[in-house]
Amino acid sequence: MAESHGGGCCPPMDLMRSEPMHLVQVIVPMESAHLTVSYLGDLGLVQFKDLNSDKSPFQRTYAAQIKRCGEMARKLRFFKEQMSKAGVTPKETIDEDIDIDLDDVEVKLGELEAELVEINANNDKLQRSYNELVEYKLVLEKAGEFFASAHRSANAQRSEIETEQVDEDLLEAPLLQEEKSVDPTKQVKLGFLTGLVPREKSMVFERILFRATRGNIFIRQSVIEESVVDPNSGEKAEKNVFVVFYSGERAKSKILKICEAFGANRYPFSEDLGKQAQMMTEVSGRLSELKTTIGAGLDHRNILLETIGDKFEQWNLKVRKEKAIYHTLNMLSLDVTKKCLVGEGWSPVFAATEVQDALQRAAVDSNSQVGSIFQVLRTKEMPPTFFRTNKFTTAFQEIVDAYGVAKYQEANPSVFTIVTFPFLFAVMFGDWGHGICLLLATMYLILREKKLSSQKLGDIMEMAFGGRYVIFMMSLFSIYTGLIYNEFFSIPFPLFASSAYECRDVSCSEATTIGLIKTRDTYPFGVDPVWKGTRSELPFLNSLKMKMSILIGVAQMNLGIIMSFFNAKFFKSAVNVWFQFVPQMIFLNCLFGYLSVLIIIKWCTGSQADLYHVMIYMFLSPMDDLGENQLFPNQKIVQLTFLFLALVSVPWMLLPKPFILKKQHEARHQGLSYAHLDETDESLQVDTNGGGHGHEEFEFSEIFVHQLIHTIEFVLGAVSNTASYLRLWALSLAHSELSSVFYEKVLLMAWGFNNVFILIIGILVFIFATVGVLLVMETLSAFLHALRLHWVEYQNKFYEGDGYKFAPFTFTLDGNEDE
Repeated sequence: MAESHGGGCCPPMDLMRSEPMHLVQVIVPMESAHLTVSYLGDLGLVQFKDLNSDKSPFQRTYAAQIKRCGEMARKLRFFKEQMSKAGVTPKETIDEDIDIDLDDVEVKLGELEAELVEINANNDKLQRSYNELVEYKLVLEKAGEFFASAHRSANAQRSEIETEQVDEDLLEAPLLQEEKSVDPTKQVKLGFLTGLVPREKSMVFERILFRATRGNIFIRQSVIEESVVDPNSGEKAEKNVFVVFYSGERAKSKILKICEAFGANRYPFSEDLGKQAQMMTEVSGRLSELKTTIGAGLDHRNILLETIGDKFEQWNLKVRKEKAIYHTLNMLSLDVTKKCLVGEGWSPVFAATEVQDALQRAAVDSNSQVGSIFQVLRTKEMPPTFFRTNKFTTAFQEIVDAYGVAKYQEANPSVFTIVTFPFLFAVMFGDWGHGICLLLATMYLILREKKLSSQKLGDIMEMAFGGRYVIFMMSLFSIYTGLIYNEFFSIPFPLFASSAYECRDVSCSEATTIGLIKTRDTYPFGVDPVWKGTRSELPFLNSLKMKMSILIGVAQMNLGIIMSFFNAKFFKSAVNVWFQFVPQMIFLNCLFGYLSVLIIIKWCTGSQADLYHVMIYMFLSPMDDLGENQLFPNQKIVQLTFLFLALVSVPWMLLPKPFILKKQHEARHQGLSYAHLDETDESLQVDTNGGGHGHEEFEFSEIFVHQLIHTIEFVLGAVSNTASYLRLWALSLAHSELSSVFYEKVLLMAWGFNNVFILIIGILVFIFATVGVLLVMETLSAFLHALRLHWVEYQNKFYEGDGYKFAPFTFTLDGNEDE
């Protein structure tokens, strides 16, 4: 199938077949290689092959340049982190006209990093000193209060001892005098240590001190109400001030080790009240000075970060672009003279002129004396798949690609998926009230797409925004099917005409008990609203939706088989036409196509024939008379003919194809061991008949087993896939019944209480139930079932999906600076 494109840069889009590709080779002089790759990256239409795959990244030509760009990227990440901490936002607008030199950027980044690191180091030192002084001040305050209270109590005790009158027994006086006359040289002198300990460790700290010194200490702790910043970690923590009294150097050394183990910060303290006041004054003065100095340092740091922020995006773009260029240059190989680089890659056929123009511009702009060489190579290698999509078709193409990327120039299911996917969704979701709700939500995303596309959205919101046009189509089709089902939040409306039915007599007040008679012309569009609430509603709608599901399923499966015909015709595979497409069409339509015809005849004639009986006994007792189940003359002969054709089509699919492929292989390779290479224009055509699978030897047993599996899968799948389409009926019924339950059991019940408060509660419950269950969960459920019907029931009839995407070298797609 030849593809014709109009002139100009952008030929018309053709989603049916991927763009024709060719393998191109470019030979570029060393002096213009950098600019050439840059221009090709701006163009974004060449997927380079790695010609140095056997070399490690460190053995490649431009390893040093990539390392250099990586170092600059590290500095930029450091700047970004610092700006994020300081709350500085980089300037988003980039001046495209200014061309900056990479060497200048490298020098500037080095200077700025050195300055910023020095500022941070000085600021950290000052901040640490400030935090230490804050803690020291708290120790002076809390320990000073303890010592002051101790002095007051000691003075009070001394005055009590001096003022009390000694009136003791004479026999006890010598003993008391003996106790009081202690040798001053033998008095124990107590030492003390002060500091802060984390509050959560304070009790353990006190217990360990007590055990380590065997109780020969006295400790007092005071709680600090506000959190303080720890000088070592820089994090806020709740702490207690402690004072530990001890006796002896051994006890002191133990206490010091325990303080170090518990992260307790110690500070010097004097018993002298005068020295305490002097130290408090000095600490307060130094705190004030440090606060001023730190503020000035932070202002200077913010100014520097704002200067960086003005140029950050420009530098970041330049570094990422240069890194991508050198990474691509490393995929090119040096020629023998080491004066040129040779590159190979895939490119669309329509882009050949643009690629050549880019090569020519690069040679002129780099003042190269030798131009680049562009030539097309012939290869049997499978080209990548490239579909040019727009913002509307991209989401539908992604749905297909999630199953598997189309093989090169294989028929693309997306062409029909754009219509069939939202339609099958709507068959299960048919309610024009719910469809309008979906439409309003989607219109918000579509109308604000420019603003939302530049924002960071959550995972779920990002997914919904990416598929906004899919949801838009789903909502339109839901409104359409909802009008057919005549359901608006499960309420029917006579939109197009009055109902064709009325009550049987004047005394009829309840249609569910008396029944209906037809008095007017048939309702012109969709389901008559009077069916709602009647005894016949469920039997009628079940029959309608079940038969409709079978018709839709058989039609879509036929479409899939017809697509396989166009694939076989495109790839010139007559074997697939006569021994795959023809028997598959006969088998499917002789059974389920015939069932679909019977359904339509029954609808048109109003016959009471039992189609279940007809289909079952078509296999079990094909020779029996049909009796009252006969829908048209000579039906028995037609059924016998169809049954015979269906049985014949199974060996027709299974047997001839492997033998024909074997014969073709032998004819192709007989006496061609040293033949010339095929140089026809069909060198890029890919063999799709499954004969060799790209291998040199032909394994007949493998091909036969593959064909056997394929035949069994199709025969059994024809039954199971048709039954699978009944999910359209099941989910449509579930959606309708859930909607009716919420309306009747919530809204109408709340209305019946004649109470405003209960009515408001009922309305709120109805809204939340409708949104949560019907508009979210049911939407997701119907979406997944429609996805399954396309991936399994439709695409397996023709779609191989074993290709790989066209991934050109471009500067616009990669947002990750580490790539």
